[in-house]
Amino acid sequence: MSTLHKLSRVALIGLTVSLFAGCADWSPKQRNTAIGAGVGAAGGAVLTNGSALGTLGGAAVGGVVGNVITNDKK
Repeated sequence: MSTLHKLSRVALIGLTVSLFAGCADWSPKQRNTAIGAGVGAAGGAVLTNGSALGTLGGAAVGGVVGNVITNDKK
């Protein structure tokens, strides 16, 4: 793996962490939707050997599942 590739991975991880730090006041439904999308994207990427379409499809399915399984608490 090249140095540029390693550096881009570290930058992406740092960006992801900083973005989620600003989401502390999300509702459980919003948080679980985002978590589902992240897990779905990772699963889609693994199952399709990194295909962009598989990653996006996995994120979409994971986000929907995370949203649907979380009850609205009012």
